[in-house]
Amino acid sequence: MSTVLGGELPVNVINKTLYVPVLTGCNNKGEVSLEEAIQTALCEARTVFVAGHEGSGKTTTLEMLFMNGIKGQQLQKFTHVFYFRGGDLNSLEDPISFKAFLQKGRRLPQTGPITNSEEVLFIFDDLDKCAHNLNPSVHLCSDQDQPTTVSCLVTSLLCGSLTPGASILATTKTTPTLDFVTRVRLDLLGFLKPQRDAFFRKFFTDPVTAKNALQHFETTLGFYDVSKSPRFCWTVCSIYSCLLDSGAKLPDTLTQLFVHILSHLMEKTPHKKDAMQNTVIALGNLASDCAIGSQVNFQRDKLVAFGLLSDLLLHEFVHADGEPGNAVYSWHSQLMQEFILAVSFFVDPTSETVESFVEKHKRHTTFLDVFMAGLCEQGNRTSLEEFLGSLNQEKILDFKNGLMKRCEKTLRGFNKEDHCRCFHLLYQLQSENVVKEVITPSARLGLSYGDLRLVDYVALNFVAMQLGEMEQLNLYRTSCLTEEMAEILAPTIAVSRELILKQCSFENGAVTHLASALHKGITEGLDLSYSCLNNEQFQSLCTGLSNCKLQSLDLSSCELTETSCEHLVPALSSNTSQLTVLSLFGNDIGDQGLKSLCEALRSPHNKVQELQLHLCRLTAASMKHLSTVLSSGHSKLLKVNLSRNEVGDTGVQALAKGLQHPLCKLQSLSLSDCELTEACCPALMEALMSKYCPLREMDLAVNEFGQEGALMLCNALKTPGCLIEKLGLVRCDLTEVVFVELAALLKRGSPPLKCLSVGLNKVGDQGVHHLWGALKHPSCVLEELDVEMTDLTDACVEDMCAAIKSSKTLKKLEVHNNSITNVSVPALIKVMQDSPNMEEMNVKYNDFGDEMFDIFETCKKIRY
Repeated sequence: MSTVLGGELPVNVINKTLYVPVLTGCNNKGEVSLEEAIQTALCEARTVFVAGHEGSGKTTTLEMLFMNGIKGQQLQKFTHVFYFRGGDLNSLEDPISFKAFLQKGRRLPQTGPITNSEEVLFIFDDLDKCAHNLNPSVHLCSDQDQPTTVSCLVTSLLCGSLTPGASILATTKTTPTLDFVTRVRLDLLGFLKPQRDAFFRKFFTDPVTAKNALQHFETTLGFYDVSKSPRFCWTVCSIYSCLLDSGAKLPDTLTQLFVHILSHLMEKTPHKKDAMQNTVIALGNLASDCAIGSQVNFQRDKLVAFGLLSDLLLHEFVHADGEPGNAVYSWHSQLMQEFILAVSFFVDPTSETVESFVEKHKRHTTFLDVFMAGLCEQGNRTSLEEFLGSLNQEKILDFKNGLMKRCEKTLRGFNKEDHCRCFHLLYQLQSENVVKEVITPSARLGLSYGDLRLVDYVALNFVAMQLGEMEQLNLYRTSCLTEEMAEILAPTIAVSRELILKQCSFENGAVTHLASALHKGITEGLDLSYSCLNNEQFQSLCTGLSNCKLQSLDLSSCELTETSCEHLVPALSSNTSQLTVLSLFGNDIGDQGLKSLCEALRSPHNKVQELQLHLCRLTAASMKHLSTVLSSGHSKLLKVNLSRNEVGDTGVQALAKGLQHPLCKLQSLSLSDCELTEACCPALMEALMSKYCPLREMDLAVNEFGQEGALMLCNALKTPGCLIEKLGLVRCDLTEVVFVELAALLKRGSPPLKCLSVGLNKVGDQGVHHLWGALKHPSCVLEELDVEMTDLTDACVEDMCAAIKSSKTLKKLEVHNNSITNVSVPALIKVMQDSPNMEEMNVKYNDFGDEMFDIFETCKKIRY
């Protein structure tokens, strides 16, 4: 019998050409039609199993194969084909002979006896509905003339002991009870978008109606896994057709859809409200019993127990497979089973609490709380209450209040799966007020929501749209952001202030949606670091950068090239660009790439103030272009990081010319690990001594300046008006003589050095002693000092503590990776506890014993 939930009968589907081949994933060969996959598999293997959920097209496919076999169009390999349905096997009585068994099945027209078992095919549809024990360890037989039990006979056929060489084609839901059979397994994917499109076009004769119905389906329900089920598509199209004919609004959520389905089914049955309520309660009791018992199939006695056997509505919800006396029953739809369960709770006048009801079923259901949440909103249940009367308001209020408390508590936590569940519940409610009430400032919406399902992103997008604005959307480590996902999330991206897409990969179409969302939205920060962007994707991204509110863009290690920089130029040069921070760290853009960027940086419209170019395969060849940028009146650059590039002495000489230009605005320059030597120091000295040099921060770490080069830099820093506040000279081959000059600079208070890093210069206690003395000087304004790995010992601790006590400005001290031992721990603890201005001392990786850790724990300002 054809029903809304059960789908159209296979023969009708085939005759009306509504059938579209479902897809299967088989041995990583991609997506092929199920008929093709079965035909191929039967040529390669004796036993083929097709596994798929309810309504996925298994039976329809077998019917089509069988009908085509009758016409001689398929299955030509086999002279004899026998077709059995799993439920029909239950009506067979023991004992039974093999010959009698064959008479019970449908068969292709054939003549003559079986002479070659290799030309025989047995088809078992819905084998999981067979109630007989199919365990080969219990019974197998090989004598075709000996009557035996149905269990033994079917098991022997499956295992090949009864008809060696015969082929088996069986369909089943995924079930461990049949794992003993060596077989090829085809897993159904169901309808993907192309198949759904074809199905809707065939169902609705009017092309415009079909297009509109499909578009609505895809945007409201197409993201659910169940949307791949042909049966579900049939159900949706049937309900859409009724609603369109009556001029009603199509449903926006799963709850609204099932409200319409249940209302449609009840409208067909002449029950009064009381009788309808009793039926729904009885169906709910059946649904609960099946769910808690994990029963997919059940017997007639269960219907009798719940008073449903003769109910006129029963066949609309439950399918009977087999002859009446031995039929196996199952729900047409697991979704409807859970929906009925939710409705019955709100209809049932008994006093079971919401908490106990939900707790009892939570491990056995998937959508129960989702449906209950949807039913809490009055507008979602109006049509249902026309047939059932008002649902229990007290239970609804209890559930709604509990839901809001649950969501508020969950969203303060750090579990993204729990967050998603709350988003789904709020989505079903469709209430802006509830969303805004639940999501308080304490909600941690900054969690990484990477690698969620499409359906989760739909719910997240709904929440974001109700809020109107999000501080951050974090999709960190999304393994593949598909075009479909990006399309769903585009509105959320547009209302997010910060977007984190670190370590992500993308489909090309996804980047197009991202660019469009940036163009339309309010996003100010975008982190794409360590994400793989091919040339096409990056070019697409740049189209959205020309006219957006983005202020910070992190493209670190995105496999960009010099061509990528060419794509960036129009965006950076646009008069609508707001970008002030750009990071290209770890990309092989090379000199040609920087040359292209410099073209944009000279534009009067460019607003970039911070440029991160460390590890970008740059050489001295591109430094003259950057120097020209610094000299141009249009450059806004305040901070440039060139670390870990082969800039060399020649490159620094070119940069130095720009640094002393009157129009230069650069305040921070990092040249760490740039293969510099003493040879570049005269040019640097000249730049620092210029009255126009605006530098306040300079990092020259990991270069081979040596004593003479460093002394030249110190002399330059003595220049009146020098602005340097932060200086990095880590691992620069400095000597004690240089430390004497640095100490003198600190005592002068000019330049106003606030941060000095001189670690990894092995000058020992004697060298660093000069800095401890400088810290005591009243003119010293140093706030941070790094002397890591300078060969300090316990001998320096007394001077160090005296310096800390005397200094009025020092806040942070790095002395890790030295040789200070346990004997100095009490002094370190005391000086940090007594110092009002010291915030942190790092003493990690010194020669402390484990027994000192408990003592260090008494002072939270020490990192050990």
